[in-house]
Amino acid sequence: MNRYPLSNAFFVTLGILIFSLPSLAQKGGATTTPRPPSPSPNTNNNNNTLPTTNNRNTDFGSGEMQRPIFLSGKVTLDDGTPPPESVTIELICSGTPRPQGYTGSKGRFSFQLGQHSMVLADASMEGSGSQSMSSQGLGNPAAGVRTSNSLSQGNVGRQSLMGCDLRAVLPGFRSDLVSLNARQSFDNPDVGIIVLHRLGNVQGTTISAVSMQAPKDARKAFEKGIDELKKQKASEAVLQFEKAVALYPKYASAWFELGRLQARTGLAEEAHKSLLQSIAADPKYVSPHLEIALISARQKKWDDALASSSEALRLNPVEFPLAYFLNAVANLNLHHLDAAEKSAREALRLDTQMVNPKTMQVLAVILRDKGDVPAAAEQMRHYIKLNPNAPDIAMARADLMEMEKNSVAAAGPANPN
Repeated sequence: MNRYPLSNAFFVTLGILIFSLPSLAQKGGATTTPRPPSPSPNTNNNNNTLPTTNNRNTDFGSGEMQRPIFLSGKVTLDDGTPPPESVTIELICSGTPRPQGYTGSKGRFSFQLGQHSMVLADASMEGSGSQSMSSQGLGNPAAGVRTSNSLSQGNVGRQSLMGCDLRAVLPGFRSDLVSLNARQSFDNPDVGIIVLHRLGNVQGTTISAVSMQAPKDARKAFEKGIDELKKQKASEAVLQFEKAVALYPKYASAWFELGRLQARTGLAEEAHKSLLQSIAADPKYVSPHLEIALISARQKKWDDALASSSEALRLNPVEFPLAYFLNAVANLNLHHLDAAEKSAREALRLDTQMVNPKTMQVLAVILRDKGDVPAAAEQMRHYIKLNPNAPDIAMARADLMEMEKNSVAAAGPANPN
């Protein structure tokens, strides 16, 4: 039995966290951000998202009369072919990524800078060289993105874009950067081609190779389903994904999107079946493994969460802080504390943007249960400092007080000499 059992409140907030992170399952990684959002808790809901942990905020409202800036261009893989799935386009200013839009089926994109209220980051937003914990994020990665009023209204001046770049986000790939330093509102909106370069040393894929062989009618249904998701039309999207897999039963990407959408609408059993179909069609496709780990964690099926997150990490150990986080939580609840600590620390290492500060709280609990209460208290202090408005902040502070009390008790009375 653990000396300091996990509080019920911790599990409640962990549940909120997991429910807020669906898009991370699709694109994990340290600096990536999402796929088109599904109508689910992965929306910009203040009750289900992590507060921002990044206090850097570029001033997009100073210097000149503000005019809208439109951008367009194309994303290709390094072999010249378009990405087989929708790719997120991010604006990066002062090191802070902000999702702005998505590519279409041919890799093309077009949007007004700043008009990204419907763009949610993945999990992947987040840590190693990809984005995002969008989160790929844990929590809704979009919750970690601060924008000024002028940017959110789409009014961006030339001075606002000094030091800003544009990039494409797809886990498993590194993006070229397009500098926006000298861009003005009257410039040609075409920024050219953004090239994605495949990363090595990864067995698994974040895009399904089998899905690229889908016939034209199946691809058309899949793309229409993605468009319906962008419009927040869940039922229409389900019909299109079902049509796609009926036309091409090995359409792993369509099975994944269908399963992910079913999970968001509370159909866990149906979602699990669809995700297993995705894995059967393409065993090296990482996303369905990570989504099953999310579903299992929500249901507190820790053995299943451990197995699925471990498989996701076996396939791709370098880009998914979310997978390490879920692996840590599963190991913690199975009382495998050394393994839990290892995964939690790796999640923190990859999450360089600290999209998911919840990992610090998990590590605090792990260290507490291992008997290292001072180190646990230090992690909890970091969590509280970065999340002063978190839904569970009162419980986190109470836990910290208990840890500090136990640390003092363990130290014994002060030596008068």
